[in-house]
Amino acid sequence: MTKAALRRAALAARRALPEAEVIRRSHLLTEQFFRHLLVAEWQWLHMFLPIPHQHEPDMWPLIRALWAQHPYLQLAVPVVQPDGQTLRHFHLTPDTELVMNRWGIPEPVDATEVFPPQLDAVLVPLLAFDESGHRVGYGKGFYDRFLMECHPEAVRIGVSLEPPVPRIADAWPGDVRLHACLTPEKVWWF
Repeated sequence: MTKAALRRAALAARRALPEAEVIRRSHLLTEQFFRHLLVAEWQWLHMFLPIPHQHEPDMWPLIRALWAQHPYLQLAVPVVQPDGQTLRHFHLTPDTELVMNRWGIPEPVDATEVFPPQLDAVLVPLLAFDESGHRVGYGKGFYDRFLMECHPEAVRIGVSLEPPVPRIADAWPGDVRLHACLTPEKVWWF
């Protein structure tokens, strides 16, 4: 399948999921994260905050567990800039005030900026991925541009409510591939 076809199919499938199923799968993602990822080796982890009306994975159980179990680990989250093309990244703490942006994404207010080279790992939102680590997002290129700014050794981990497709037909060498993808059933390594 092509990226456009996968994007349409994944959006439709995700929107059809009952909210209770999104919550169930999100809790399984958290379990897989702690079972398979070496979080103790990281100082900075970049997260995304979910868009609830898009039935994105709920990252809040994972965030709360990280704050409780790994208080040394610093979390960063993205903020879409007014140009609608770029992201800036800010420190997320239990005390960070959040406001909803125009797309329904919670964003930090008055937080400290974090720069991509500081990050040890990035959890990447996506709609679909394949067995080679190629991914399909919403199609705006935010994460392609962002991941190219990160330190080359930063671990790129997709987060998906669904298993991979065998192959994305129009993946190309300029796509920034994942190192792993977290799913409710397992972690896929590439």
